[in-house]
Amino acid sequence: MRLTLTSFAALRARDEPIVMLTCYDASFAALTEAAGVEILLVGDSLGMVMQGHDTTLPVTLTDIVYHTQCVVRGAQRAMVLADLPFGAYQASREQAFQSAVQLMAAGAQAVKLEGGQVMAETIRFLVDRGVPVCAHLGLTPQSVHQLGGYKVQGRDDAAAKTLLDDARAVEQAGAQMLVLEMIPAALSKQVTTALAIPTIGIGAGIDCSGQVLVLQDMLDIYPGKKARFVRNFMTEGGSIRDGIRRYVEAVKAKTFPTAAHTY
Repeated sequence: MRLTLTSFAALRARDEPIVMLTCYDASFAALTEAAGVEILLVGDSLGMVMQGHDTTLPVTLTDIVYHTQCVVRGAQRAMVLADLPFGAYQASREQAFQSAVQLMAAGAQAVKLEGGQVMAETIRFLVDRGVPVCAHLGLTPQSVHQLGGYKVQGRDDAAAKTLLDDARAVEQAGAQMLVLEMIPAALSKQVTTALAIPTIGIGAGIDCSGQVLVLQDMLDIYPGKKARFVRNFMTEGGSIRDGIRRYVEAVKAKTFPTAAHTY
């Protein structure tokens, strides 16, 4: 039986960290699940780590549907969360719903979208129609050009207030989980304390309800410079399986992320 968003609400309630990892195929789905990963995110990061693009922007809904189907076939217990890619949900609430329908039909149990107050009505529209939603704030990769690059968000008081307001807005709209990317640890702690839903951090400090990394980053198989928040778990293990297991153990034990991975 698969884990559900209700399962993760219970983990948050007892202060047990949630372990999420990106995943794009059946083989890694089986491997990561066996190592103890609880949520498999079919992220639009596949555009960079699988397709070789410089950003996530070229990823299509068809791409996410295909990779979601692959991951669902490989995992039996982990929850499968699928990204709504750029251009598949911003035009209208109805467009978002039609895109979400395709991802749910592919086997996803929830969809993830980027944006705060501007997306609140879309989130509410999806939730009212039976689509569970995970929101995403902070560094939102689909807005990389608007943000001026991959930069830490929420550093000054005004930006921090806006992010906190956005977090409250998406929760009130019905989002059942929130990813926080590349924001100061003090801000992520404030957001996590203010909300009742689980928060999942990536470069957002230790005080989130859980953590996520891109699979290829934590195994050090994606070329190029790594973000500060990335830790190479392959150096500590003799195999991919062991590296993933060590990641799971570190998240559960709250030994990752450390100050070295935090803004």
